[in-house]
Amino acid sequence: MTILVTGGAGFIGANFIFYWRKNHCDDRIVCLDKLTYAGNLSTLKSVMDKPNFHFVKGDICDKKTVFDLFRAESPSYVVNFAAESHVDRSITGPEAFLHTNFLGTATLLDACREFGVKRYHQVSTDEVYGDLPRDRPELFFTEETPLHTSSPYSASKAAADLLVQSYVRTYRLPATISRCSNNFGPYQFPEKFIPLMIINALKDEPLPVYGDGCNVRDWLYVEDHCRAIELILQEGKAGEIYNVGGHNERRNIDVVRWILTELDKSEELISYVADRKGHDQRYAIDPAKIHRELGWLPQTKFEEGMRQTLRWYLDNREWWRDIVSGEYQEYYAKMYGGRQDAEA
Repeated sequence: MTILVTGGAGFIGANFIFYWRKNHCDDRIVCLDKLTYAGNLSTLKSVMDKPNFHFVKGDICDKKTVFDLFRAESPSYVVNFAAESHVDRSITGPEAFLHTNFLGTATLLDACREFGVKRYHQVSTDEVYGDLPRDRPELFFTEETPLHTSSPYSASKAAADLLVQSYVRTYRLPATISRCSNNFGPYQFPEKFIPLMIINALKDEPLPVYGDGCNVRDWLYVEDHCRAIELILQEGKAGEIYNVGGHNERRNIDVVRWILTELDKSEELISYVADRKGHDQRYAIDPAKIHRELGWLPQTKFEEGMRQTLRWYLDNREWWRDIVSGEYQEYYAKMYGGRQDAEA
């Protein structure tokens, strides 16, 4: 069988490729990635020369590239990880998010219709639900929670989800959607929260924390997410949405303090910065449906996953040092440089 993975040079996509190869060694994997700022081809260097792996540099919005690839490879499964995903970048430049996350999804869906795939899977986010109040811990996102987006990023992902659902109903396309909580693990781009805090702590540089740091996120170890997608592809029902959460709710400031403690660094490195516009207060997913119907539960406790992640960044300094330069440094200074003196 051939499986097409879009955005496979990114964080979750690459981890999914490694997971699928380990558990389905006879399958052929085709990776399509545009290699934008967050796509790192060196992440895939361990599989690039394997006979059952094929990498194609291309844009999911480019109809000719996508259709030619489907025609040549005839994928049975398509898993779409390709997305612009950083909330701050969506606030300063929404257009790229609308282009990739919505129009790119439309191109893939049209190709799936044309070439008759067995299953299309859309990797979405819990951010399409908006947020929950911090003082109501009994509330969780379910698959029936209304969409209520807070940023151009989450709006573009919600629009893509609705488009997928429309193709299921109108064209009977065999498609599924998963909405996951915040992922963490190896190979995550350094501008994301956990790797940013780890790397800055290792360099004894300020750790920028938005607002008072009390925003709550539900953390999901990336391999648990990959296993959930595997189950959805194999056993999930076409047309269904599955929430994938980690049962690992933590305040941002507590995650930062945990990292500093593990690295034996001072909390004086914490630098409170002006809060993000429209910053969501709390994310919390109820994964009861995927547990009930497919038997999935997260296997990795937060502290266990964090220690594995921390060890990976300590052992792979060359990987992230090669990234933390050039354009990323300019973006980092733009986003955080003027906020260092802001009050918590």
